[in-house]
Amino acid sequence: MLLAASFETLQCEGPVSTQDSSCDTEEDLTSPREVDFQFKGYTFSKPFHLIVSYDWLILQGPVSPIFEGDPLILRCQAWQDWPLTQITFYRDGSALGPPGPNKEFSIAVVQQTDSGHYHCSGIFRSPGPGSPETASSVAIKIQELFPTPLLRAAPSAEPQEGGPVTLSCQTKLPLHRSTARLFFSFYKDGRTVRGRGLSSEFQIPRASEAHSGSYWCEAATEDNQVWKQSSKLEIRVQGPSSSTAAPTLSPAPQKSTVPESTTTESPGPHPPLSTPSKNPGFSSPLRVPDPHLNHQMGILLKQMQDMRALLGHLVMELRDLSGHLKLQTTKGHAK
Repeated sequence: MLLAASFETLQCEGPVSTQDSSCDTEEDLTSPREVDFQFKGYTFSKPFHLIVSYDWLILQGPVSPIFEGDPLILRCQAWQDWPLTQITFYRDGSALGPPGPNKEFSIAVVQQTDSGHYHCSGIFRSPGPGSPETASSVAIKIQELFPTPLLRAAPSAEPQEGGPVTLSCQTKLPLHRSTARLFFSFYKDGRTVRGRGLSSEFQIPRASEAHSGSYWCEAATEDNQVWKQSSKLEIRVQGPSSSTAAPTLSPAPQKSTVPESTTTESPGPHPPLSTPSKNPGFSSPLRVPDPHLNHQMGILLKQMQDMRALLGHLVMELRDLSGHLKLQTTKGHAK
């Protein structure tokens, strides 16, 4: 078995890391991505992962984390770069296309659904073995660039009319992509209320009933390759009529003091009058029998008596029939 490998030259651009100088330039030292590699005056370069495979055919893929929106390039590498034909790339055992001469397979913009186990196969031409070979599979995981944004309202999703409201589109980039920029948009009832911008907040200085509706936000990368929308948030502005319902009803009785006295006195007599009128109605059926009800009860009793007599006749006929059948059976046995 031979070794399929490629030669890479690793170099650090800059002087050796010391307290006075480092491998990185002055500009790189201010970058948030490089701060984590500084320790006691020393600045270190990012780690480089070297994987050596011992095989005729290997699948070369990216070592650094791959996020949504990144390009993905896979290379089917033969020992000493010997020529290959009938090269096929696979994901999770399924071919990604017909066999061909191309040693590279690429996806311009990856999504999380592109995650899986990839491998390739090909046939060696001279001076190779001339037989089909298959590379070991490589796990490719596409990481989420940022979670689905969450739209929140402050101080409340039901603000008072005239008060301020701030909508915030909350999401976060991973540490490896902390220098990337996200652009935010805000929508209400299917129309744009604020276009793309770097601010993740949308402010309403003075809320009115016209601001009530269904809001959602969108976060997108600068190239708009990755974009995600939040769930809808209902904003209901509380007008003054809902908060001062009691005072709006009080001026009506104040127009005249006489109607006010009549309205306060009229409810008093009504409950005593209504309760006696109901009590005799409920008590009369208990004290005095209802003639119509008695008539119906009488008809029901008569029908029950007729049914009882009919059942009695039926029983008698069944007995006679049973005796007749027994007599016929006895005569049959005697013969």
